[in-house]
Amino acid sequence: MQGTPGAGSAGRDAAATLAALRRGELAGVRELHLPGLGLREFPREVFGLAASLEVLDVSGNALTDLPEDIGRLGRLGVLFASGNPMPRLPVGLGGCAALGQLGFRGCGMRDVPGEALPPQLRWLTLTDNRIETLPAALGERPALQKLMLAGNRLRHLPHSLAGAARLELLRLSANAFDTLPPWLASLPRLAWLAWAGNPLDPAVTDQTSAIPWAELQPGRWLGEGASGEVREVLWTAPGTARPLAAALKLFKGRMTSDGLPEREMAACLRAGPYPQLTGALGRVVGHPEGRDGLLMPLLPAQWRVLAGPPSLQSCSRDVYPPAMRLAPAVALRIAHDAAAAAAHLHARGVLHGDLYGHNLLWDGTTGAAVLSDFGAASFLPDGAAGEALRRLETRAWGLLLGELVACSGLDDVALRRLEQDCVQPAVAARPTMTEALAALAAHPLLRH
Repeated sequence: MQGTPGAGSAGRDAAATLAALRRGELAGVRELHLPGLGLREFPREVFGLAASLEVLDVSGNALTDLPEDIGRLGRLGVLFASGNPMPRLPVGLGGCAALGQLGFRGCGMRDVPGEALPPQLRWLTLTDNRIETLPAALGERPALQKLMLAGNRLRHLPHSLAGAARLELLRLSANAFDTLPPWLASLPRLAWLAWAGNPLDPAVTDQTSAIPWAELQPGRWLGEGASGEVREVLWTAPGTARPLAAALKLFKGRMTSDGLPEREMAACLRAGPYPQLTGALGRVVGHPEGRDGLLMPLLPAQWRVLAGPPSLQSCSRDVYPPAMRLAPAVALRIAHDAAAAAAHLHARGVLHGDLYGHNLLWDGTTGAAVLSDFGAASFLPDGAAGEALRRLETRAWGLLLGELVACSGLDDVALRRLEQDCVQPAVAARPTMTEALAALAAHPLLRH
């Protein structure tokens, strides 16, 4: 989920920004975006903005380190440096008093010194590196809320993370874990977890017939997420009288912020058809650029995304339009359909891992909704371990329920009690999704 602000204004705009910086024309700016300029040295002129600078983006350059005195940027809260060849997390970052968000994706990084972690660290993205171990200091950052570690070489997590009381989102996919830490499922606020693509993951046999690219006729663009873009297509299968309108998700690359495309496709196909899921028709093969693709049923044109993804400020919480108002019955129908989708997935041995409003599509009128995007989905272990992990997702749904109730303005004691039951810090005391679904379905607004 970690992005690069200003990425669309890179190139000429970034070069113009750098020139203006060097001329001393940017005094007082709060954000500075210098991506993709081939910089080999950190521009010292940045320190002239220390009194105001809050967001800095130096992604896609050729920096191998950052200045040891970068802590002089006392107001800096967000730093993006993905795509720079940095073998270790720069130690100077530990001196940045206000720094809460770090993005170092795809840097070839191997070393994460504990002293490099700023004291107010809240959101750390180290996706797609070569990290084998993490320091104990990581669990000693009390504000830590979001931790993106997919695509590394980790076998263990520091035990200090067992005390990360505010950690809500954790990505462990595509590492080297033989087992998950036993304390993971007891973290009081953890709600969004992904671990697919590790040695502990069971082998999955794809029983679905592959769909050749040649049978598809690409159409209009429908949307884009962290892992891929979605387009409308016409599918002409052999022996069919007329083409079928469908949606095609083309994955962006071998590694997403959540994990591996092949594991996403496997989980989506394992889930099978279900009214409250977007579902899958098959895996697409033979794309001219070698990209992975998943063919899905096409939703009606008027269906829309419920919420926007988390922002730099909200970190792990979705962003809803300030003026958004839902009729109480509509809000509860959305919550019901999300719960039904999660309960179905849990019964099929799948944890969605990203149960959010921004992954729900709804009809805009009655509240009929489907859960989409299996990028963070993982296959659940059997027994007590699987049951505990399922209850992490109960918290995610409880947070969603609270957001929907807030959007409706409904003041309802029973719904607030259900929300609190689902998000309570004692994980084992939370209801299962099947139990939460039954409790919600009994509400008078859903019974008629």
